[in-house]
Amino acid sequence: MSTSMTFTSFTLNGVDAQKFLQGQVTLNAEALAENVTRYTAICDLKGRIHFGLWLTKRNPESFEIVTTADQAEEFAKHIKKFGAFSKMKLEEAGPVYPTLNGDQTSFAVEPTDVPAWEVQAIQAGQAYINQAIEHIFQPQELRLHQREGVHYDKGCYLGQEVIARLWFKAKPKAWLHAISGTGAAPAQGEQLHAQVQVVNSAATENGYVALVVARPDALAELDVKVLDLPEALNGDVARPQ
Repeated sequence: MSTSMTFTSFTLNGVDAQKFLQGQVTLNAEALAENVTRYTAICDLKGRIHFGLWLTKRNPESFEIVTTADQAEEFAKHIKKFGAFSKMKLEEAGPVYPTLNGDQTSFAVEPTDVPAWEVQAIQAGQAYINQAIEHIFQPQELRLHQREGVHYDKGCYLGQEVIARLWFKAKPKAWLHAISGTGAAPAQGEQLHAQVQVVNSAATENGYVALVVARPDALAELDVKVLDLPEALNGDVARPQ
């Protein structure tokens, strides 16, 4: 992950804002508490994440949305295309900077130490999507449901049929792990093994840390250390039987 990762904030305001988002994002926008930020996704029809979003509801007619800056233009086009007949307005508010607070990221207009945030976010299992890895990962593989970013009991949204089928009828073969290793940080999307693919990575003093979607047995074949994730992200990613 480069140290130049930047983020763009948007506002979405209007009487149809919540209804529109309910049909787009993987979490239940209607049930989202006000002034709480959750990381969620807009998926493609194959159930893979197209856009990653930090979503905050101020009220049912007013939302704040943060994307990585390299997805901002594409995201705005997507909203305007799908929301053309909805009574709402998307406006770009400008660059924002991240800070990790516990297990959640918050954003402010004052600059922060983004490289330090990247390391902390990876260690906390906070996978995030940018342009380099759009259309690759499914929400369940990234443990998004364990971060309250996916709800399987809500109505239709983009990719919902595939995502629901994977949840109710299957179990992922690979899922999110945090690792550390020596040498240069691997690139996003890079295959470290046939069953290990990099989501996010960041350089550290002694090498790198990374979030990978992997089969646990494949990780054992690599010269890396598997790091403990926070308790909420340590459970089985499959649906409880």
